[in-house]
Amino acid sequence: MNFYVSPTGDDACGGTRPDPAAAGGEGPFRTLERARGAVRAHRAARPAAPVTVWLRGGTYTLQGPLILGPADGGAPGAPVTYAAYPGERPVVSGGRRITGWRPVHIAGRPGWAAEVPEARNGAWAFRQLWVNGERRSRPRLPAAGFHRIASLPDVTSETPWTEGQSRFAFAPGDLSASWHRLQDVEIVALHYWVDSHLPLRAVDEDAALATCGKRSIFRLTDDYRPRGARYYVDNVLEALDRPGQWYLDRGAGVLSYLPLPGEDPEAALVIAPRLPQLLRLEGAEPDGPAVAHLVFQGITFAHTEWSLAADGPAGSAQAAADVPAAIALRGARACAFQGCFVEHCGTYALEVGPGCADIRLERCRLADLGAGGVQVRAGSVRTAVAGCEITRCGRLFHAGVGVLIFDSGHNQVVGNHIHGLYYTGVSVGWVWGYGESHAVDNLVASNHIHDIGQGMLNDMGGIYTLGVSPGTAIRDNRIHDVRSDGYGGWGIYLDEGSTGIVVEGNLVYRTKTGGLHQHYGRDNVVRNNVFALAAEGQVQRTRIEEHRSFRFTRNIVYGQGPLLHGAWREPAAAFDHNLYCDPSGAPLDFGDGRTLAQWRALGMDGHASMADPRFRDPARGDFSLGPDSPAQALGFRPLTVPAAEEGDGDAAR
Repeated sequence: MNFYVSPTGDDACGGTRPDPAAAGGEGPFRTLERARGAVRAHRAARPAAPVTVWLRGGTYTLQGPLILGPADGGAPGAPVTYAAYPGERPVVSGGRRITGWRPVHIAGRPGWAAEVPEARNGAWAFRQLWVNGERRSRPRLPAAGFHRIASLPDVTSETPWTEGQSRFAFAPGDLSASWHRLQDVEIVALHYWVDSHLPLRAVDEDAALATCGKRSIFRLTDDYRPRGARYYVDNVLEALDRPGQWYLDRGAGVLSYLPLPGEDPEAALVIAPRLPQLLRLEGAEPDGPAVAHLVFQGITFAHTEWSLAADGPAGSAQAAADVPAAIALRGARACAFQGCFVEHCGTYALEVGPGCADIRLERCRLADLGAGGVQVRAGSVRTAVAGCEITRCGRLFHAGVGVLIFDSGHNQVVGNHIHGLYYTGVSVGWVWGYGESHAVDNLVASNHIHDIGQGMLNDMGGIYTLGVSPGTAIRDNRIHDVRSDGYGGWGIYLDEGSTGIVVEGNLVYRTKTGGLHQHYGRDNVVRNNVFALAAEGQVQRTRIEEHRSFRFTRNIVYGQGPLLHGAWREPAAAFDHNLYCDPSGAPLDFGDGRTLAQWRALGMDGHASMADPRFRDPARGDFSLGPDSPAQALGFRPLTVPAAEEGDGDAAR
């Protein structure tokens, strides 16, 4: 059975013809809610018949999230499918178009202004805006770079680093007590691996002291050093002076915008978000009926807003994990998103929640997101994220992750292109230490992950793991250009308690702090990888334990500086059949200044080779081996990682 929906349709029609002018009143419905009702009625009469709802091109502006429950799903072999009509682009939007622009002058420049009366009474306070499909920014200070917190008056030598602050001293001139609507100004502090969002409440310019309406997540230092964290000031009317910036005056109910050259107020499509979510699949988890066999194809989901609660914390303790998603699933089984777009959202794109199983996200594009791409929560199993592009994440909540898998098992993250994030690309595990874990048999393979971190935060990896994870494999990934602000810009990061993980066949290069780092863990296997050209050492371990940390065999380690850095006073690991090369010709450093002879005296790398691996063109990201490479004699197998994407940075080098 086929039903049709169109933005120019009519819910009084029968919905069985695609043309709004169809005779007999059988043209398309106008709303998705009406189509949902028609599907539900048809499925009640014919539960074994597949149903497709075709969405004609155009924008479907939601008044609330579309909620689909067990009665709205399909059956094995008879799914319910919501699909883009062939050749057309339907957009399911949680935003509203802003119109009624009038010319004004802003900071001596020609600008636009529009009335937003809902902002005046507090009914609508958005913090994002898109013009002609592109995100525009609120005015911030400094215009580029960051301020730095001068000191923390409430911190003593006994204050734990986990205790946040609501007051800090600033450098004279960085903040002003006279800013318009000071209560709408936000301090965004970047410290450790988090971003704290602190509403400004008072500025004492004489004492150079700021008071905020929330406490920061942790102590306001930028890493484990005592210096103050970097921060920027967001939503300052007095900084509205550059094309592409906007400001919502909630007191006056007026939106002001400085247009880019060539933008026309009569033709511009200006959208501000209203809804925090667009779509919810809600089964009766954990024991009731699931919503099952729903498929979404070729649909664009866009324009969501979400803000931290006024009485809640200033952010998440890691990975923007408390930020919800534009599409949320609970108690869903055997559902799929294929060739869809989730873009221009203030949250994560999609969340797979408790009670879910066999969810597939295939060939989708997730872009321009306030937090991260996909969350896979504890209590779910067998989610697959395959062949997707996940890019431009963390636009509001900078610690968002491309794919974030909590304490969940049997998931696959395969063949994705993940890039342009301020924090980690793929994060798996989320059980700290050696406690009970369900994060087993996860596969992270054949992904291209690059331009991660971008100097914003610390303590991140292209791929990051936590906890006991037997059966988990990190295989055949290309990871490069991972750059933290201070410490911790790694390619593959085996963090607290990572155990039973196989790291194999990966190409990792141009990272800040090493291609591989294991904080602590047990019996991991690291074999047949290339770790190359890290800025501050190639392979790192932080904690020495009595058991074996990992087995490191048939890898190529290539770069300047120490080959091994961190804690290597005692090996507590097994190294052999590896190839090492410092292309500068400097003596090789095997941790703590050890020479090769001293390293071998500890029983390490008795069959290793110290030679040029003869990469074809490492400066341009080509680490393929020539036929005369000495790595072959060690049993090194050629890598099968994804090719570098055009424009990802390699071609320009």
